[in-house]
Amino acid sequence: MKHLFALFKHIARPVLLAWPLAVVVVTAAHATIPIERWTHSSGARVHLVPSPSIPMLDVQIDFDGGRRRETVDRAGLAGVTAGLLSAGVTAQPGLPALDENQLSEAWADLGAQFGAQTTADRFSVSLRSLTEPDLLQRAVALAARQLAGPAWPERVWQRDRERLLAALKESENRPGTHASRAFSKAVYGAHPYGLRPEAVTYNAISVADMRAFYRRHVASCRAQVSMVGAIDRAQADRIVGQLMAAVQDHGCPALPELPLVQPLTKAVNERVPFTAAQAQVLIGQPGVPRTDPDFLALYVGNYVLGGGGFVSRLMNEVREKRGLTYGISSFFMTGRQAGSFQISMSTRPDQAAQAVDVVRDVVRAFVAQGPTEAELQAAKDFLINGEALRLDSNRKLLDNVANIAWNDLPLNYLETWTQEVERLRVEDIRRAFARVLQPERMVTVVVGAQP
Repeated sequence: MKHLFALFKHIARPVLLAWPLAVVVVTAAHATIPIERWTHSSGARVHLVPSPSIPMLDVQIDFDGGRRRETVDRAGLAGVTAGLLSAGVTAQPGLPALDENQLSEAWADLGAQFGAQTTADRFSVSLRSLTEPDLLQRAVALAARQLAGPAWPERVWQRDRERLLAALKESENRPGTHASRAFSKAVYGAHPYGLRPEAVTYNAISVADMRAFYRRHVASCRAQVSMVGAIDRAQADRIVGQLMAAVQDHGCPALPELPLVQPLTKAVNERVPFTAAQAQVLIGQPGVPRTDPDFLALYVGNYVLGGGGFVSRLMNEVREKRGLTYGISSFFMTGRQAGSFQISMSTRPDQAAQAVDVVRDVVRAFVAQGPTEAELQAAKDFLINGEALRLDSNRKLLDNVANIAWNDLPLNYLETWTQEVERLRVEDIRRAFARVLQPERMVTVVVGAQP
């Protein structure tokens, strides 16, 4: 959406200037990352990593307002609510209203960035600003104003809805769209994780729906605030107070409990006719929540199975040995509840059946036997040696801190991660995969294969 993309182009210069220092500071601090945690008087939970060597602050605020909080008849509501958050602000005492262009220019004048996005679980807003006192004060004030008084302009929603409807219509020409839709429906059933926006749901969404969704979910009592930058705890607490005052809750009634993602009781095989040069194949099942005690074993083991690119078993068996695909990968999508385990590939339509059989054989063997000692050691070496690259900027560090906050992980999680990976044995991987994956009860969706 134009009013979101416009925000990013204006901050390139300050971000580029800070980048080399961010790499040095965060990498040097990797051995002991001092995460401070407390509960603000507003009810918000705060996680702070002071990073005093560069004059920048990154903030992410996560609320329980992701796609899983949508309803069947309003699928897509969380995303469009986040999208319209930057479409303007209402007038406040002593301050005029700002439309989307004026708001974008206000952020550009500050050399700062503010935006919102959603995932399956989270409604997230983010702020990036230099910490020069006057700039930071003005950036926080503008962010608070944007949180407190979104304009929700009807004309912007009408424009954006037309774009979304056009994009949906165009996506129907891609086999991947049909594969993803069928896979989500088969894996999640009626669970909200499986909802996908459609033309009818976009047309049903009103500005009033956005206001109600925002007020219900974006409240200080539900906030997880993650901060990385050149501020101390006292400054952080003041900033959090200003931002949370903008979304102060009114009693904060509990959100409804959501159903659990249910395991599959039988295999599901779907063949979707589609004329295309390549058949799209998705194979998988419900996986685990992020808090599952075997998450790390599954993560490392999946590198061997299908997450390691050209060194993975799936790539070796399906592409290198048999030439059935250009690429194949597997991953666990995790969240507050069980996400999906998914294997994805494309292949010639006349080879789809053979490719699916090979994939199933590889998964069965891996679940039964686990990785070899050599495969596990190679996975550990790659993941541990690459860990610094996942923490080499304030933005990446913020992502990790937000992950710790959202999933209530130990504060020393980043410090102990390497030791926990090194401690994993072949038997740990085999046991975890045998517990979680059910090769005989997976969903297989093939779009575009020959009958």
